Amino acid sequence: MTFAEGDFAAVYAMSDVHGCYSELVEAHRRIEADAERIPGPKLILLLGDYIDRGPDSSAVLEFLSKPPPPGFQRLALCGNHDAELVKLYRKPTRLLEWLGFAGTETLNSYGIDIEHLLQSAAGNEMIARVIHNMIPERHIQFLESLPIMLQMGRVVFVHAGIRPGIDLKRQKDSDLMWIRQPFLNEGPQLPFLVIHGHTPARIPTFGPQRIGIDTAVSATGRLTVLTIKGTRVGLL
Repeated sequence: MTFAEGDFAAVYAMSDVHGCYSELVEAHRRIEADAERIPGPKLILLLGDYIDRGPDSSAVLEFLSKPPPPGFQRLALCGNHDAELVKLYRKPTRLLEWLGFAGTETLNSYGIDIEHLLQSAAGNEMIARVIHNMIPERHIQFLESLPIMLQMGRVVFVHAGIRPGIDLKRQKDSDLMWIRQPFLNEGPQLPFLVIHGHTPARIPTFGPQRIGIDTAVSATGRLTVLTIKGTRVGLL
């Protein structure tokens, strides 16, 4: 997906909400307050990983499935955790593998007591029925609809990063959602600034032609919002 560099008067980007609904709502409040005196179209952009770890994954997906605030467009990209939930929903035989990947909190947010189901020796078919009954299909369809990368002029937004030196059109989805090294150390090795999440830190990280904005909100309570207004990049 692409936008031209001047399509928006302001872009507000955040990443790795990870089930932290109250922090997501508060970030939107800050964004709306900041944008009050900015004329023109504005974009709220989320870089993936809306579920797991935090307590309210279901509320996060419901919130993001609804229209954005007046005066804004909102676009969500797909993260690796989001893609894994879709895989589980479509192929629940991978349940135990997914639970080891931090899926318990997500199921709990939908009212699914997975520990009780496992202790009761419920088979995969029964667990699959529970998951399909409790997780709305529209949430899965929302995740399935998400693009993986956005290019806006010389800025690229993506969940994890890109494979250094590889043309954007030849990037693999698995890298865009999962990569850490060598991207973190080397940067994109292309004429772009990459804004990404995926690799948590207590504060935003600045590397070669990249800015990481995953500030581990489920652990720190801080959901970082990066702003782009014209040629200026800042933090909200």
